[in-house]
Amino acid sequence: MAKDKKPRRPRAETPKGFRDYFGAEVAERNQMLSQIGEVYHLYGFEPLESSAVETVEALGKFLPDVDRPNEGVFAWEEDGDWLALRYDLTAPLARVAAQFRNDLPTPYRRYAMGPVWRNEKPGPGRFRQFYQCDADTVGSASVAADAEICAMLSDTLERVGIPRGDYLVRINNRKVLNGVLEAVGLNPAEDRATADAVLRTIDKWDKVGAGGVRELLTTGRKDASGAFIDGVGLGNDVADTVIAFMQAKGTDAAATIANLRDVVQGSASGTTGIDELEQMGELLAAQGYGPDRTEIDPSIVRGLGYYTGPVFEAELTFEITDAKGRVQQFGSVAGGGRYDDLVKRFTGQAVPGTGISIGVDRLLAALRAKGRMDGKSVGPVVVTVMDKGRMADYQAMVGELRSAGIRAEVYLGNPKNFGNQLKYADKRLSPVAVIQGEDEAARGVVQVKDLVLGARIAQSASLEEWKSQPAQREIARSDLVAEIRKMLEQEG
Repeated sequence: MAKDKKPRRPRAETPKGFRDYFGAEVAERNQMLSQIGEVYHLYGFEPLESSAVETVEALGKFLPDVDRPNEGVFAWEEDGDWLALRYDLTAPLARVAAQFRNDLPTPYRRYAMGPVWRNEKPGPGRFRQFYQCDADTVGSASVAADAEICAMLSDTLERVGIPRGDYLVRINNRKVLNGVLEAVGLNPAEDRATADAVLRTIDKWDKVGAGGVRELLTTGRKDASGAFIDGVGLGNDVADTVIAFMQAKGTDAAATIANLRDVVQGSASGTTGIDELEQMGELLAAQGYGPDRTEIDPSIVRGLGYYTGPVFEAELTFEITDAKGRVQQFGSVAGGGRYDDLVKRFTGQAVPGTGISIGVDRLLAALRAKGRMDGKSVGPVVVTVMDKGRMADYQAMVGELRSAGIRAEVYLGNPKNFGNQLKYADKRLSPVAVIQGEDEAARGVVQVKDLVLGARIAQSASLEEWKSQPAQREIARSDLVAEIRKMLEQEG
């Protein structure tokens, strides 16, 4: 008789394209979300928490993985309907705005924060689950709404620790690009597929440059791996006009506007887009958002097909060193624009909208790259256990500390080996350990061990410093809260 096989144990590993987040990372993200929320709230936006699951029909045909329609999401069938995890926070907003249109104010100003999921090929720093932080105005066709979003984005970056001079909010308008296409005989309304292909191609400008974009717009090119990528099939004269549009940025906003007017001559759509760009620049300048914070840049396209007017990106301009020691700019951490047709899909009525989405994980990575976040957190004060029979006394200590707003915990492992308790406190990055045995309890005192100072003294191995600043000392039990608060303040 064959022996029964042992049950297969599951592998303890995260699925491909996903990762786990621990203590300091979660704390830093929560802090950033709180800071971003403060700015959004200051501008009058209200929070919204929508479902993480939407119908595929509600998500529409604007999925991020254009080479695999309807496969850019994690989807499953249930009772004849296809459901999917949301791939961004804008498509759910369009559904909410349509579903509750009779209850919501117009315009509806909301912000949302949370994870999104994309069923795309993962790579270094590219995950299938990541956080976004959005703010949108639905129901206003005014260019002032777009300008306000750009101003708020600027304020948000500065609030989280990106100083002026280290970022730029770059602005363009899809109508201008449509005007360029019309000027060369390509009508986006009649040939949406080709127009979208052009958009996706010029969105690669930063990666492949003018020459690469020209090849992709015409006959195609080989990528870095040697694989051939088919071109859009445009003629050289059409590609030249598109390239001229991408290079229309002048020495200042006025020069850029003039260059764009030359490129889109004869296009009503293009002229309207340029007028909107000019108006946005005036509105931003009136509020003090000048060229050190915002600029008009024709190279900003945004890849998603639902944008219909102004589009914008926040680019971090400082340099970092990659894993191979190469110096490069950090790049974009936020993007958005105007989408006037998303809600219309549900209602049949035109409902204008505009908004921004911040990539929280990229923004955190930028702050760490600049040394403004260290990925470390301060652990709780640890009250050690010298006598299991006196657990109530130890719990009373942490109760007093917590009531005073000091993070604290009692060691709940095996107390037999006191050294293990201190190792635990070190692993928890605890600033202070509290020690009270029978003798200390009888005398009404406790020992407090400054673990931060102790580690510093251990590194310097200075006997003089150890004598002048003992890391462990005895205090009155009644002074526990006051003394620990003082120690924490001294350590910052």
